[in-house]
Amino acid sequence: MNEKTIASSPTESSTESPTESSTEVPAKTERVLSIDALRGFDMFWIIGGDAIARELFASDDPQRWTNRVAEQFEHVAWEGFRFYDLIFPLFIFLVGCVLPYSLRKYAGNPRVVYGRIIRRGLFLVLLGLLVNGVLQFDFANMRFAHVLERIGIAYVVAALLYLHTTWRGQAVAAAAILLGYWAIFEFIPPPGGVAGDYSIEGNLAGYIDRNYLPGIILEKYYGYGDNEGYLSTIPAPATALLGLLAGTFLQSTAKPWRKVFWLASAGLVCLVVGNLWGLSFPIIKNLWTSSFVLVAGGWSLLLLSLFYAIVDVLGLHRLAFFWVVIGMNAITIYVGQRIVDFGEISNFFFGGIARLSGSSSTLVLLLGVIALKWGLLYFLYRHRIFLRV
Repeated sequence: MNEKTIASSPTESSTESPTESSTEVPAKTERVLSIDALRGFDMFWIIGGDAIARELFASDDPQRWTNRVAEQFEHVAWEGFRFYDLIFPLFIFLVGCVLPYSLRKYAGNPRVVYGRIIRRGLFLVLLGLLVNGVLQFDFANMRFAHVLERIGIAYVVAALLYLHTTWRGQAVAAAAILLGYWAIFEFIPPPGGVAGDYSIEGNLAGYIDRNYLPGIILEKYYGYGDNEGYLSTIPAPATALLGLLAGTFLQSTAKPWRKVFWLASAGLVCLVVGNLWGLSFPIIKNLWTSSFVLVAGGWSLLLLSLFYAIVDVLGLHRLAFFWVVIGMNAITIYVGQRIVDFGEISNFFFGGIARLSGSSSTLVLLLGVIALKWGLLYFLYRHRIFLRV
């Protein structure tokens, strides 16, 4: 393999990395290129695509229809579901999706890979703490929970289940997690509260975070608890397991268009069941409720079926190239943007153009940020450098 790979990642692609340093997408071997593209699509909104969308569609006129589009790029305050609420669970879904490709060769002898799985999970946890500022040693004023920690936990659980169970066992495990999580809320009241309370102030997960999670509870993470706190992490492996089941199905001998059909059908079933369950167990991202898992999983399956149809079945690889470049180094740019001030760099290069653009100045700078990030990722991609956990 000619690539320069620095470590490896639970978000690693299905198979080998690019073999051509050109503007063309890598030739398809065993790789399901649509997974890389969908991961890149997902990460695009995290690294600045959301800000561009809001700038394009937000309006001072509250009656204008574009405001409803702009709202889709912000999280729901509490109960409900918007496009931007899908971004994080979709990433975990894709972590599960690649497991059958990255771990299949170890299925007959799983012990040899235990250390790597645990090491990756722990590294993601430590990376989350690093991003949160653990090196400042101000633990009393530090947020301890992080999305990377949840990804690490979900990855370890899903990976171990893949190695030791069949797809039926994984489906049962996902169902058991979702039902068990529902039962916790339904039958266990927080001290001084009542069971089945899904309010911001009174939910059980928030109580546990406020009393047992070290560090501080930040207002932007709903204030009464942490949206990556203890209890709400329990159902996250179920999100990865949905991806694992999808990835296993993609490896099957079914014909490509049948895969597209059944992935889309499974997505619709998850959406229906999730929304119906949401009538009694509300769809709340901050609590990662079981209904939220199914709704997010449904949309993830639909997107996977769409990307798989376009990229892998129809073979329209060039359409995927922009997203693949991002998806191949997703964790790199996620962490890197916390270290490198791309906003200042964008202002340095594009500040003059922005000043001449009048009311579009902010949009110019935002586009500059995306261009700089993508340019860095393309440089890494072209030189076959894939920074992985």
